[in-house]
Amino acid sequence: MTNSPRTPEPKAHRSPEPAPPATSYPQVTANINPNQAPPAIEERGPGVGAPETPDPGHAPTPAPLAPADRARLLAGEHHDPHAILGAHPTRTGVAIRVLRPFARAVTVRAAGIRAELHDDGDGFFSALLPLREVPEYTLQVTYDDANAEDPHTVQDPYRFLPTLGDLDLHLINEGRHEELWKALGAHPMTHQEVTGTRFTVWAPNARGVRIAGDFNYWDSTGFPMRSLGSSGIWELFLPSVGEGERYKFDITRPDGSHTLRADPMARRAEVPPANASIVTASHHTWQDADWLEHRADRPVHEAPFSVYEIHLPSWRPGLTYRQLATQLPAYIRDLNFTHVELMPVAEHPFGGSWGYQVTGFYAPTSRMGTPDDFRFLVDALHQSGIGVLMDWVPAHFPRDDWALAEFDGRPLYEHEDPARAAHPDWGTLEFDYGRTEVRNFLVANATYWCEEFHIDGLRVDAVASMLYLDYSREDGEWTPNAHGGRENLDAVAFLQEMNATVYRRNPGVITIAEESTAWDGVTRATHHTGPGGFGGLGFGLKWNMGWMHDSLTYVSHEPVHRKYHHNEMTFSMVYAYSENYVLPISHDEVVHGKRSLVSKLPGDWWQQRATHRAYLGFMWAHPGKQLLFMGQEFAQGAEWSEGHGPDWWLLDPSYSAEPDHRGVRDLVRDLNTTYTATPALWQRDTDPAGFAWVEGDAAEDNVLAFLRYDSDGTPLLAISHFSPVVRHDYRLGVPTRTLNKEGIPAWQEVLNTDLSRYGGSDVRNPEPLKPESVPYHGRPSSIQLTLPPLSTIWLRPE
Repeated sequence: MTNSPRTPEPKAHRSPEPAPPATSYPQVTANINPNQAPPAIEERGPGVGAPETPDPGHAPTPAPLAPADRARLLAGEHHDPHAILGAHPTRTGVAIRVLRPFARAVTVRAAGIRAELHDDGDGFFSALLPLREVPEYTLQVTYDDANAEDPHTVQDPYRFLPTLGDLDLHLINEGRHEELWKALGAHPMTHQEVTGTRFTVWAPNARGVRIAGDFNYWDSTGFPMRSLGSSGIWELFLPSVGEGERYKFDITRPDGSHTLRADPMARRAEVPPANASIVTASHHTWQDADWLEHRADRPVHEAPFSVYEIHLPSWRPGLTYRQLATQLPAYIRDLNFTHVELMPVAEHPFGGSWGYQVTGFYAPTSRMGTPDDFRFLVDALHQSGIGVLMDWVPAHFPRDDWALAEFDGRPLYEHEDPARAAHPDWGTLEFDYGRTEVRNFLVANATYWCEEFHIDGLRVDAVASMLYLDYSREDGEWTPNAHGGRENLDAVAFLQEMNATVYRRNPGVITIAEESTAWDGVTRATHHTGPGGFGGLGFGLKWNMGWMHDSLTYVSHEPVHRKYHHNEMTFSMVYAYSENYVLPISHDEVVHGKRSLVSKLPGDWWQQRATHRAYLGFMWAHPGKQLLFMGQEFAQGAEWSEGHGPDWWLLDPSYSAEPDHRGVRDLVRDLNTTYTATPALWQRDTDPAGFAWVEGDAAEDNVLAFLRYDSDGTPLLAISHFSPVVRHDYRLGVPTRTLNKEGIPAWQEVLNTDLSRYGGSDVRNPEPLKPESVPYHGRPSSIQLTLPPLSTIWLRPE
């Protein structure tokens, strides 16, 4: 989508300017003797001229502007406008030159002097002031439709020194500026005791860059930026420009054509489909110090971690960030999820992409409010004891011609090889991870969200598409790496650097990979080399896509056929400890014709809900962390749509007096409550000694039973039964003692997905089950219990 900035309403302190002239510019010269001495002036101290006169007339003009410089400035191709514009000492006085298109008159004012500049044509005005040093001065600009008695008084942008230091430029060139957002973009600031905004942008291939915005009525002619050496950075400080102003960069491409681009480092953007960048600064006062102080107290893989995935714009359609802050934390806390995961919140032009085609990597989407409004939401979640994860998309970006694609006229953020740049699945462009500045842009972006918005974790989207050069490509469509392999070595190095940087700078933050292959070492430390010769990627957790696919395939079969697919429920334990896993039932599984979770399941409505509950019970007991997408916590039957969000009306008692949807939600609440209170279910998720099969081969019965152990050896017994029949006197072998106890007197049912309040048939084991000295399943003792239909039950030692 492409949108031109809308014309802003005139502001009282500005004079509207007409459209810029169209084509060629006449050459104008001035009659001046460069060897003439400056006129005599009254000595009033350094830099002070003659007493101010009410009607000064025209001051003498300096040497004429070289035709090449004039042409380059007017065409937006000058790399050093500060050398031409502004005030400069000469042998004959201080020469001042201004570019103000469509101005009728320009007057310079300094201490003790006031002089009207000569109109040199094409918007140029100049004068030779009888001064020995450059004074502090202002400009008074009069336009045709303005009152000549009340001219527009402005500071001259071209009298200011650069706002970026050598260290910033060095770090950017090295690709090691970990706080890049503080150096590039638009920053309100005070510079040389003047308040304004610093604009900086990386555009190394540009012949010139200018700024267009509300403050100049989107005519960039008079606002060329300067190039800071070989860094590729362009910079300009604009006095009096402040928060709320919209802007873009007018870039002259290598071929001389122009493109108007949003700021890649913009920290705020217009509400789509408009796409201008907005000057912003944060004024939020954080209240989550206690949360941040204790966030790193316990490693995430040894802590409870159950995640509610949400698409913010559609969770409660129409709510702002601040309105969400009054509803979302209460809902998450009521269901006892430990974390919420937000689908991408970075700015994106098309709502139907759900945020996965990002154009504003540093700007929270403005659809629901300002960046500080988003901070307010994160703060509210933290104050409610809820961690905040965010989907992050460094794998690709869209081709919108106002955003990153060929940003300065040539491939810049994307790979220069078109075959490497084009993402084969989504019609987007892949980043050039081998370019230091691009890698820096992304690494800094990861830390930006953690540090500026206190995000607790990044779930990195589409990692597999980054890791493989042949991803979704046929033979002949990709080029092997330097070693002849299919691995994208640049992407590997980028992910390692990103993870190492995020963990070093932000204690307690977690990174999570959505990686759908068997890449070795996704959650291994970056300094540990695996069998493939690569260091670990350094992620904290990885989505277990294999478990998700296999388990959903199993439960989608009719119960009578599940015995032929029993291994799909047990195979995950073959590799469960090869990585640190999250078990995801995400948005990807309930869209595009895949149906919602409950609708995937066979049978009538009762059996579908029962299987849904049993599956969740199995998921919460299985080694690994849990993630559930919104709507699945109450068994929504329809696929999710970003247009209307979850079907909340299903929870209204007036819809149904039966505890069907409400019962599933009550179960999720109890699953989380029991899970969090039971260390056996999370403390040893990455330790094989924390798990033991009791019955993994009961395919005919559709039964799976296993033990989970905490660090003290205290067990929890989980039994999932995926048949619609009741099984009485079902015998299971159990341990006779824990590590710190002589024995286990009895087993007590602590969770049963078949309870009537969940919508089940209420088949239970109400009394403690005492072990009998009957060897079973390789254990000296066993218990007999009743298995409810299509259910999961959890038992703990009494």
